[in-house]
Amino acid sequence: MTPQMVVSIGREALTVTVMVAAPMLLFGLIIGLTISIFQAITQINEMTLTFVPKILAVALALLIFMPWMINMLTDFCRHMYALIPGMAG
Repeated sequence: MTPQMVVSIGREALTVTVMVAAPMLLFGLIIGLTISIFQAITQINEMTLTFVPKILAVALALLIFMPWMINMLTDFCRHMYALIPGMAG
């Protein structure tokens, strides 16, 4: 196994991780910004107001994007298993 192969596998793993996490993070970010703007307009400074909508948004993103996320992770695992025979030497 060459250093270039290790770097390539690491880069691919990080890319897949970011892509799988991105929809949930973006949904949470959008809801968080929306609630922050609402709080700034109404001057309501309740810290717990953001938690429930963010949790619901992340759960919704998880439900919507779950098939795509599973497909991405399955493809990555298949690719890693396909690399195993080449790593022996």
